[in-house]
Amino acid sequence: MFGTASIEEIEKAGAFDGIKVFPEKARIQEVKVPFFEKHASVMAALLLVIVGWTIGEFNGEGSVASIVAYAASILIGGYRLFQTGLKNLLRLQFDMKTLMTIAVIGAAIIGEWGEGATVVILFAISEVLESYSMDKARQSIRSLMDIAPKEALIRRGQDEMLIDVEEIQIHDILLVKPGQKIAMDGVIVKGISSINQAAITGESVPVAKQVNDEVFAGTLNEEGLLEVKVTKHVEDTTIAKIIHLVEEAQAERAPSQAFVDRFAKYYTPVIMLVALGVMVIPPLFFGGNWNDWVYQGLAVLVVGCPCALVISTPVAIVTAIGNAAKKGVLIKGGIHLEEMGAIKAIAFDKTGTLTKGVPVVTDYYTEPGIDRKDTLRIIAALEKASQHPLASAIIKKAEEEQLEYMNLELDDFSSVTGKGIQGKIAGTVYYIGSPRFIEEMLEKPLPANIKEDISILENQGKTVVAVSSSTLFLSFVAVADEIREETKKVIQKLHSLGIQKTIMLTGDNEGTAKAIGHLAGVTDVKASLLPQDKLTYIKMLRERYDRVAMVGDGVNDAPALAASNIGVAMGGAGTDTALETADIALMGDDLKKLPFTVKLSRSSLNIIKQNIIFSLGIKLLALLLVVPGWLTLWIAIFADMGATLIVTLNSLRLLRVKDKD
Repeated sequence: MFGTASIEEIEKAGAFDGIKVFPEKARIQEVKVPFFEKHASVMAALLLVIVGWTIGEFNGEGSVASIVAYAASILIGGYRLFQTGLKNLLRLQFDMKTLMTIAVIGAAIIGEWGEGATVVILFAISEVLESYSMDKARQSIRSLMDIAPKEALIRRGQDEMLIDVEEIQIHDILLVKPGQKIAMDGVIVKGISSINQAAITGESVPVAKQVNDEVFAGTLNEEGLLEVKVTKHVEDTTIAKIIHLVEEAQAERAPSQAFVDRFAKYYTPVIMLVALGVMVIPPLFFGGNWNDWVYQGLAVLVVGCPCALVISTPVAIVTAIGNAAKKGVLIKGGIHLEEMGAIKAIAFDKTGTLTKGVPVVTDYYTEPGIDRKDTLRIIAALEKASQHPLASAIIKKAEEEQLEYMNLELDDFSSVTGKGIQGKIAGTVYYIGSPRFIEEMLEKPLPANIKEDISILENQGKTVVAVSSSTLFLSFVAVADEIREETKKVIQKLHSLGIQKTIMLTGDNEGTAKAIGHLAGVTDVKASLLPQDKLTYIKMLRERYDRVAMVGDGVNDAPALAASNIGVAMGGAGTDTALETADIALMGDDLKKLPFTVKLSRSSLNIIKQNIIFSLGIKLLALLLVVPGWLTLWIAIFADMGATLIVTLNSLRLLRVKDKD
């Protein structure tokens, strides 16, 4: 349907679900509400439960003061619950909140005020977790929107102007200075530079760009001044598509309805009908005593009170999530904890996930007769003046070997953007750059054996920098993104836990991908993937394996993280977007926490199943006592509270799941 409506009218229509609406181009200023203020009602209800219990210990559970404290706790903590539950009851919709409402009212009717208040508190905690998870989902979209600049400097004819990106037209010339983010997708018409496009493609090393090369909104111009002809409107840029993919993927994965919710549709009305039948059928048709059978019916209602069933899942989930948080794993809700336990395949981003995400020197070669240390000092002195992203790796190498390069006097330094650098030290001119650049400077090809060695290194996914004087080739340095020390062990542990497939997804070339994949020990490698390719592959994996997790840390991983059953973000080095989009975050950037998370999730699933089976089984046994008329209120209360206690203690076993290598 189409039409016009004010923001107030739209919000009024969605008031029942708490929907808030903002203008499309408005910047959303989210007000940070302190934790205690936001959840004041839950805190107050918890305090009143403690007060009620304390008074009951001294004055007896039936004391007026104790009951008043419990009743106040139930009203304050369960107000929203009862509001929805009673509405659903009137509509004969028996969902989780209806089940909870009847459970609490039933507990109050038979005088178990403390039990009713405890159930309200446990449910309120699960509501807080759900609210937190929804807030994070909304923030993921907002953080994506902040990646590309909102304004840009453009040239139209002879005029230069700073305007909003929404006003930029196709064919406008975008002016991008070194250190600035590119605001729009386009094609370079003037200039050469190195572009860090990890945010879009996930490539570990910045890419050299020149005239006619394509650039993306949200990527960083690291070196030269660029003039870019805009080729897409702001709503069609690559980053805008990523935002759309995340929104779409999140919309596709509505959580499956919990077992207890489905069961409540039948369980609650059946128990109510059984209790009513026990109360009226024997006296009406078999001459039973009304007092005896009303008492039996009340006992049925009590034993049928689904307290243990209701808390069977949230207590286990809260315990597991708390244990995980202490071990440095942030799990954003119970549904994600349960899903992780059923995962059969895990896909990994490469850069910053399986690898460190920081370039290091892997190979250093000097020609025979050339002093190795002196040459490295000269390379470091030149790279110190360079702004090239690989310079830090070479300087770090020189510092590790404790070489004094700072005291070398550098003259006539210049940078040939996209090719290399040159400078004079002690009267000799040196060149550092791509092998092709060195051949241009020497005006002759490199030796065949050197070319072969360089080719082998490049096939391994390494970036090779060659070094020469004005007349003589001296050496080359290979730089690559290094695999994490723990990666192989983590992959092996996941396989031993029964994970069927481990797949590495990367925007890097085939050579780099295969080399890293072999070192990591993953079962499959997919290279040269754009964000939409990763998303497509994740969807294919879900069709094949049903339950799939994605582990990543970059903006380019966001759609895949959202589309997988479980998105896992590297919390230390991960971008805000990946963290917000993901369902689980490994804080401290520790990949070793992944096997622990899988193990904890599986233990949680087992304990939740045990809790549900036990809470239903003990009620069934108690209900069978109705047949001979043996069911008493005390047996009913014992069955209900005993089951609740045992379910809680069983859930606390999740605290014993350890984080071991």
